[in-house]
Amino acid sequence: MKHWLKHNRGFLIFLVCLGLFRTAMADWNPVPTGSMRPTILEGDVVLVNRLAYDVKLPLTDITLGHLGDPLRGDIVTFNSPKDGTRLIKRLVAVPGDVVEMRDDVLILNGQPARYADLKPAVENLGAGIAVPALRATETLAGEQRTVQFLDRVGAKRSFGPVVVPPDHYYMLGDNRDNSADSRYIGFVPRSHIIGRTQRILVSADITDHWQPRMGRFASALN
Repeated sequence: MKHWLKHNRGFLIFLVCLGLFRTAMADWNPVPTGSMRPTILEGDVVLVNRLAYDVKLPLTDITLGHLGDPLRGDIVTFNSPKDGTRLIKRLVAVPGDVVEMRDDVLILNGQPARYADLKPAVENLGAGIAVPALRATETLAGEQRTVQFLDRVGAKRSFGPVVVPPDHYYMLGDNRDNSADSRYIGFVPRSHIIGRTQRILVSADITDHWQPRMGRFASALN
């Protein structure tokens, strides 16, 4: 064993440094679900900036210092306050905001979002099930993103109004009718936020024998 450790010391040091880098500075996460369609697809591997908001002690969730505040419109990864599952969603409301939804229309501080560029699509739910979808450009509080709505899918299309408490955030998936977000898991504490996601590293179509989607490699996220 000592002989093996001696001859593989460099490799072991590399693994330790890589682990510390992933837990303290940057991370990459494969996305297994379609809750952020069409912005992020199943099979995308995204780059997560762990230093976007906080400096944390490596291998822990202990915060050593704040570097910035999460902003509306950020795509963030976080640990679910419900069961600890790592999720990726859109941050739509910050502490003090009043957020609500009426028939899929997002309302922030009394101002409803505007929806334009409506386009039909089809969403594959797996097991050979496909449903009609509608994609639109959502504009709210100076931010724009493409969101998707599904037909014939049971979802929580209305809620609130609710006030976001201090040090908490409200998250929604861009695929509004197929996302386990703050409508179901509640407000997300800042301490649960891992980092901001701004870029796709690589992508493969998990429904087509993992064929690479070259057009998505190294692409920026809005």
